[in-house]
Amino acid sequence: MKKWISIGVVVILLAGGGFWFYKSNQTVATAETQIMTSTVQRGDIEVQVSGSGTVASINSNDVAAASGGEVDEVLVSINEVVEEGTELVTFTDGSDPITAPHTGTVTTLDVEAGDNLQNGQVVAHITDYATLQTVISVDELDIASMKAGQTAKITASAYPNETFTGTVTKVSKEGTSTNGVSSFEVTVQFDDSKELLIGMSTEVNITTESKQSVLFVPIEAVKINGNERYVIIQESETSENEEAVTTQQAVETGINDDQSIEIVSGLEEGQIVQLAITVSSGSDSTTNRGSMRDFSGSGGASGFPSGGAGTPPTDRAGKGGE
Repeated sequence: MKKWISIGVVVILLAGGGFWFYKSNQTVATAETQIMTSTVQRGDIEVQVSGSGTVASINSNDVAAASGGEVDEVLVSINEVVEEGTELVTFTDGSDPITAPHTGTVTTLDVEAGDNLQNGQVVAHITDYATLQTVISVDELDIASMKAGQTAKITASAYPNETFTGTVTKVSKEGTSTNGVSSFEVTVQFDDSKELLIGMSTEVNITTESKQSVLFVPIEAVKINGNERYVIIQESETSENEEAVTTQQAVETGINDDQSIEIVSGLEEGQIVQLAITVSSGSDSTTNRGSMRDFSGSGGASGFPSGGAGTPPTDRAGKGGE
């Protein structure tokens, strides 16, 4: 009797497993048929490179005596704001006085009348708190697109609701390598630092390329086959039980951000394109982007830059921005 009970349990388990396997395959099949779409839109694309840094003064330097001699008079005090060229210290022998190398605040002062200074002896430190900058690290894959004069938008942790602007002033010619990955320093000067203080943390988005009023689609819409880039055009919106009529269309692409890619030729505004994404009827979803990893080549696009977004934003459900 126990033997027959055991056999019955095994049969029930096998039947249940087979039913589960069947339903799983049915779910996958359903997911594969639910292709998302979007429309070809016209708008602006802005390619950005992002990085983190800290606020620093552009000019913060020690002031040293250019020659030795007895100090006649100290003309400034700590926390005094001085202009470039302001006399700080004079000598009894009438030799050239020590002057401020740049505008800023005297933060330290270590000299008194009657002191005998040696050549190169540090007597003060001056920090310019009005002209500030931030330095970020940029990945070697993005550094080729960086150059002086590019504009930046900057946020600071201390002022989360405020956005600052800046300009790239320096791009390092030498990088540093960590775990086989090289990065380069990029310096951004604030246009107006306002309430920012030295040492505050920043997040910087530098615009490396932008185009206005161009056609674009979501990156997921463009597929690659060898040297050819193409999209799948859907003739019209379909009902749940209606099979979509589609056409494969070769396209020429331009710049891309992390969401959208420019279409130079091959499409018209308002056309419906299928995305390389499937959505299941349950809680899981499947994404297939394997054929779209590299957009380097013609049109100026080069992979997936960090940060940035197309304007207007893309509606992933296929209706698109206006």
